[in-house]
Amino acid sequence: MNNILTRLALAFASLVLASTSAAQDKLRFSTDWLGEAEHGGFYQAQAEGIYKKYGLDVELKSGGPQVNGLQLLAAGQLDIVMADALQVLSAIEQQIPVTAIAATFQKNPAVIIAHPGVKSLTDLKGKPIAISAASNTTFWPWLKERYGFGDEQKRPYAFSVQPFLVDPNLSQQGFVTSEPFSIEKGGITPVVFLLADLGYPPYSETLVVTRDTLAKRGDALRRFVQASAEGWKSYLANPAPGNALIKKANPQMGDDLLAYGVAKMKAYAIVEGGDANTRGLLTMTDARWRGALAFLHAAGLSKPKADYAKAWTLDIVNNVKVLP
Repeated sequence: MNNILTRLALAFASLVLASTSAAQDKLRFSTDWLGEAEHGGFYQAQAEGIYKKYGLDVELKSGGPQVNGLQLLAAGQLDIVMADALQVLSAIEQQIPVTAIAATFQKNPAVIIAHPGVKSLTDLKGKPIAISAASNTTFWPWLKERYGFGDEQKRPYAFSVQPFLVDPNLSQQGFVTSEPFSIEKGGITPVVFLLADLGYPPYSETLVVTRDTLAKRGDALRRFVQASAEGWKSYLANPAPGNALIKKANPQMGDDLLAYGVAKMKAYAIVEGGDANTRGLLTMTDARWRGALAFLHAAGLSKPKADYAKAWTLDIVNNVKVLP
């Protein structure tokens, strides 16, 4: 009799587990690069079971240099991708039916890095600056408009800090969480200008979905944003669980760079600053998106017939409020 009861109990438990698993909503989410501290909150939500707590089975994928997340999203191979706000606006210009539902970084982490002694960005007018080709449609036009920089200043940027280390007259682009780390390792304490603190408006690391997914799976997306916001709050308090998963996904990532990335995100309030202070982590506002559009219009980068209003929606994130 006891054996029968035991078998019945085990069978019931198996049914419950199967039912629980079946009830979880599957979401395929890709970051915009290989695993790093800048993605820490999402890895933390995975590591601590926060996604599962909200009934989600999240497949967390890494981006990389050969991965076009928006293209994979449009092809139906992903449910959510991470992309810069200007990439989303560009997709709208190409009539790709996507929309941003949240923003990881309240401050865009783009920086200009200079040698010691430089006091302000105005000091760099007419001086050589290493800039990538992609920056010609992002912050470089903003620098030209705001500080009077000219294209004759540009030097090729090959995503290496070595030219900066050997040329005291050269400045370069970067992200506040990474390139300054490599430069400090090279023996120079650089001067770092966070463009967001100087008025550069676009969000970074927005969470993007197709409009079809938004229409059909809004509740699952809301739970994803809620869980991710909780993951970020946890990660910034104690990043160890998320970092363990990051290193598993990206074995080349070192503890020192992870610690540096977390420290800089906190020091510059990249995730927790701005509207996140009162509206919650991952929030967005119409005003910020309109600011990015105003920049595009002023720089002559906008397309007259593009329906930019479709680039973002506050419907999801306005129902999430996880304060820092």
